Formats: sequence, C-alpha cells, structure tokens
Amino acid sequence: MSGLVDALVIVVVAVLVIARQSRATPIEGERRWWLLPAILAVVALREPGILDAHHHTASALLLGAELLLGVATGAGWAWTTRIWVEPDGTVWSKSSRASVAVWGAGIGLRVGLFALGAAVGVHQDSSALLLGLAGTLLVRAGTLAWRGQSLRPATNSGWAYGDSRMAPAGEERA
Repeated sequence: MSGLVDALVIVVVAVLVIARQSRATPIEGERRWWLLPAILAVVALREPGILDAHHHTASALLLGAELLLGVATGAGWAWTTRIWVEPDGTVWSKSSRASVAVWGAGIGLRVGLFALGAAVGVHQDSSALLLGLAGTLLVRAGTLAWRGQSLRPATNSGWAYGDSRMAPAGEERA
C-alpha cells in the first residue's frame, strides 16, 4: 500500500474507533477483540519500508518508541474508560473526557516522534504509525475485556467502575 492509502486507513480506523467509543457500547467477552489490531499489524508489516535503509538504528529506535507509545496510549485509554454492569449482567463501556486527553497526548507525542525523525534525517513510513495504532487498539481492547470480565461475576447492582461510592465486597474498586 502507498503512504497515502496507509494514512487514509489510519484516519478511517481512528475516526470509527473514536466515534464508537464516544457512546456506550457493550463489552462482549467472546468477541474477537484482537481481530482489527491483528489486521492492521499484518497490513503494516507487509510493507518493506518500515525501517529506513540508510538509518537502521535510528529508524528501529523510532519504531520502538512508536510501539511503546502505542501501548501506553492503549493502556491509558482503557484505564480512563468508564465501565459498568447493567442489572441484566451486561458490561458496558464509554470513553471519558480523560480518554480524550489520553488520545490527544498520544497524537501530540506521535507528531513529536515524527518531527524528531525528520530532524535527524530518518525516512519514516506510515507503516510504523499503522503498527502503533494496532498496538494501541490491541492493548485497549484487551484491557477492557479483562476489566469487563472482572466485573461480570459481580452482583447486578448497577455499580460502575469509577463511581465515587465504595464498591461492595468482591467487586473491583477504582
């Protein structure tokens, strides 16, 4: 894929994921939460230009930083997402304002990484950004699935993760 197509894929996936998470959605434990990140990773790794041929070390360091940033953004996004159990036992999630801040910080830091690479003369392919996005989505979805599973056996009291009141015994606390 060309860089333009990669950029378009990144923008479309990010807009769809962010739009979906801005409204309450159920967390389904048996869902294949890893599928979209896996597809994005395969698409990113298929391209030969993920590392700059003339700056292997600097390019690999920037790629590693991108992946670490993706993991940190995914974890921050997952832990700032509100989750709760409905009386019927369904676990729901919705991103919070803090989640938006995490996304904003992640985007800002990614722009900084790109600027750093450009300053030292490293050619950066959009595949690295696509791989970082895959890492973000994988960590976020996995963490939410894990958090949702920890709430499932709880009583159907309607208690939400992040509520200010004390959690009943046996439930996860904020």
